[in-house]
Amino acid sequence: MSHSSMLKARRQHQKTRKLLDVAAKLAKRLAKQALAGPAVKKEKVKKERVKKEKVKTEKVKKVKLTSEELGRQDAKKSSAGTGKKGAS
Repeated sequence: MSHSSMLKARRQHQKTRKLLDVAAKLAKRLAKQALAGPAVKKEKVKKERVKKEKVKTEKVKKVKLTSEELGRQDAKKSSAGTGKKGAS
């Protein structure tokens, strides 16, 4: 028997074996289903959707800063810009 014909025979054998295994599995599954009887479907329960009520939010008015507070902010900004970067 040549190598190619041996490979061909092996492929054929694998193919038939797989077909037989699939058929056996199917028969087993069908027998199991027949034994269990007719399937009973569960009824789906619909949940009621709850509508969320919108809560009104009050707008907060912006408070204008006094001249003293504005001066303090400017001082902070100017001091932050003049920091020393390196000590070498």
